Amino acid sequence: MQKQFLLFLCLLLTGTHQLKAQSPTATSNSIATFTNGMERNPGFMTYYWDAKKGKIWLEISSFDTEFLYYPTLAQGVGSNDIGLDRGRLGQEHVVKFERSGNKVLMIEPNYAYRAISNDPLERQAVEESFAKSVHAGFDIVAEENSKVIVDLTPFLMQDAVGAVQAIARTKQGSFKFDPMRSAMYLPRTKAFPQNTEFETIITLTGDNPGAYLREVVPTPSAVTMHQHHSFVQLPDNKYKPRLFDPRIGYGGIEYFDYATPVSQPIMKRYISRHRLEKKDPSAAMSEAVKPIIYYIDPGTPEPIRSALMEGTAWWNQAFEAAGYKNAFQVKLLPADADPMDIRYNLVQWVHRSTRGWSYGGSINDPRTGEIIKGKVTLGSLRVRQDYLIAQGLVGNFGSSLQDSSQADPMMTMSIDRLRQLAAHEVGHTLGLPHNYIASTEGGSTFGRASVMDYPTMVAKIKGTSIDLSDAYAKNIGAYDKWSIRYGYEQFPAGTNEKQALDKLVVDMHKAGLTFLTDQDARPEGSAHPGTHLWDNGTNAVDELKRVSDVRRIALSNFTAAKIPAGMPMATLEEVLVPMYMFHRYQVEAAAKVVGGQTYTNALRGDGQAVLSTVPAQEQKRALDALLATIDPAFLALPKPVLAMIPPRPFRYDPNPREVFKRRTGITFDPMSPAEAAAGLTLQMLLNGERVSRLVAQSSLDASQVSLESMLDQLLSATWYKADPADGYQAEVKRMTDKLFLQRLIDLASNQEIASQARAVALLKMTQLKSKLSPPSANPKTAAHHLFAADQIRRAEGNIADLRPTSVQAPPDGSPIDPGQEWLSPDCDWK
Repeated sequence: MQKQFLLFLCLLLTGTHQLKAQSPTATSNSIATFTNGMERNPGFMTYYWDAKKGKIWLEISSFDTEFLYYPTLAQGVGSNDIGLDRGRLGQEHVVKFERSGNKVLMIEPNYAYRAISNDPLERQAVEESFAKSVHAGFDIVAEENSKVIVDLTPFLMQDAVGAVQAIARTKQGSFKFDPMRSAMYLPRTKAFPQNTEFETIITLTGDNPGAYLREVVPTPSAVTMHQHHSFVQLPDNKYKPRLFDPRIGYGGIEYFDYATPVSQPIMKRYISRHRLEKKDPSAAMSEAVKPIIYYIDPGTPEPIRSALMEGTAWWNQAFEAAGYKNAFQVKLLPADADPMDIRYNLVQWVHRSTRGWSYGGSINDPRTGEIIKGKVTLGSLRVRQDYLIAQGLVGNFGSSLQDSSQADPMMTMSIDRLRQLAAHEVGHTLGLPHNYIASTEGGSTFGRASVMDYPTMVAKIKGTSIDLSDAYAKNIGAYDKWSIRYGYEQFPAGTNEKQALDKLVVDMHKAGLTFLTDQDARPEGSAHPGTHLWDNGTNAVDELKRVSDVRRIALSNFTAAKIPAGMPMATLEEVLVPMYMFHRYQVEAAAKVVGGQTYTNALRGDGQAVLSTVPAQEQKRALDALLATIDPAFLALPKPVLAMIPPRPFRYDPNPREVFKRRTGITFDPMSPAEAAAGLTLQMLLNGERVSRLVAQSSLDASQVSLESMLDQLLSATWYKADPADGYQAEVKRMTDKLFLQRLIDLASNQEIASQARAVALLKMTQLKSKLSPPSANPKTAAHHLFAADQIRRAEGNIADLRPTSVQAPPDGSPIDPGQEWLSPDCDWK
């Protein structure tokens, strides 16, 4: 029995040895033996293509050496709303391979917490205090000298860019990665000396796909895209990080340095910028050792391609101001170049099913902030939106189907905008954020101190017509030159760089230029009167009045000739929308004057004005100008225009974002435009943060605009004002009255605003109620008052019983022609 057991054990051990020898995870194979018959691709990271198994085997020859890994989206989905665009950059990661026995881990150190110290124990204490991230683990399948082979395929076969989450976040369905419908894509899987690139065909499958997916995917339950993985050699240690200054805009890196003396800030902030050095550091003007070159997508059609190249090249003006000759260059991407390749800064032309954002991003070295690759994405439908706006302003098509004589001024304006747009997005990839105060600076009527602002077209009035010849800037702005100097100017040897940079910022301020960005401009309740998107003019109130005049002329000139002959008359509505809402962004800008405060990013001792409340007289001017935008005569559409827009013909269903909402079925709703415009003005004026500031400012200065006085003026402009004689305008007024009452009720019930603001809203609501009786002899007025009294009664009782009428929102405005949503959740600028 014992002999039989020993024989069984011997056979078992022999079989185990044979199985181990045949196992694909055994490391007894040499690399040459294991990869026999495979295609070898030498480069930064050498890999082998196993055609029989459809696998990528990676050769790792260096452990504990950091490199850069990042995913990108090589072929997108085509929906602006989902945000999965061709060329979209993923997050970059500094990683390294570490070996443990027969396993290799790809580990990301934590560079957010450091100790910049020569003491290894001090550095170790910080390293051991915070978590790392392991991105992948691999079994070693072959080994030779100090090199090993691992199966990289499972790591590549994943949804690396987070497409599943993007689809779920936009409520387009529940999808998952399907490995059976995914594979390597070899034409863009390549190894170069400083980077190795892998591309995969990735398919996500799911049920109940949303409308956005159904619009752009042939079979919406299977969403297939190309995802790209880049392994890149990190730059050498010769790059010198540059300090961040909040008074001049730059993105960048920040981290805790625990080796910092207690008396100094522990958070360190540095800017992001490309590496740029002079050939002759002592020369005032010198060529660069290695110029910054941006490449334009050759898939961009003419004349757009030339416009993008010209606008991108504007930045050379700024680099000349920083002392460089021909240091910024623009070229067409070579035919054999891979746009995902780290070596190419790229301006890419992307198609979507609807107009959408353009954006500029970059791949940075997270250790230093050095920009390694700049990447711009420009949506192709944006130029059509610009052209559409020009159509409404100056279009006058002839009667012939072939007549295009009026196309030139519209196309000229659209091309001018593309130049500015290219410059704007490339500016992001150079390190620059938005500067939204630039539209009020620069020494001219319309500012234009920076291409990093969001401009709307300057439509000038000439008699009874509109001129677009100066619609957009033709060059880089004055602020842009100062900002590039701050980031890229090379100072003479021996210069105290911190002092030199500080002097540069002070000199910029002396030139009348400052910096304020998204946090100062984007919130609806933001306070600075000079920071807004799409505004123009050095004074928000004056510009609102001017823009309102442009709108009046555009609407009075609005005829069927705004669309080419042969187009359905119903499509006039798409041209009408931006004309009717032409004042919308200047309304938002002027509203910030009310309860507004001017301020700077001042540092102690730099001599800048810190903070002041907008003078009372200017706030009152703004309020008067805004009240004019809810006057029934302003809101009512010209009746000839109403007669020109029939229901939509068969197969000409509108994009719901490009037309007014309606309550009248298939017919054009004459009340809806007025509701959208009046609702916008009231929304801005009665923003919770703004009304809370009005309470505070009037308590500090009795001469200032108070919430009580603003609500009284609104009541006088609506409920307490007599109905116009014109029946259409009278109905517009009654609609505006109801909108204001709903906003008043919302304020009284808003638990997030100042309690005194709620109290004042309640007082004004009660005062209004007392004026609603006795019933009017006019049945329309009687019904109007009865409805209002019922709403107030319900609000005074149980707010849940109110059941207000939903407010028709205006059609989408942004992007008219903006640059990237600097802090957009689905396309973050880095």
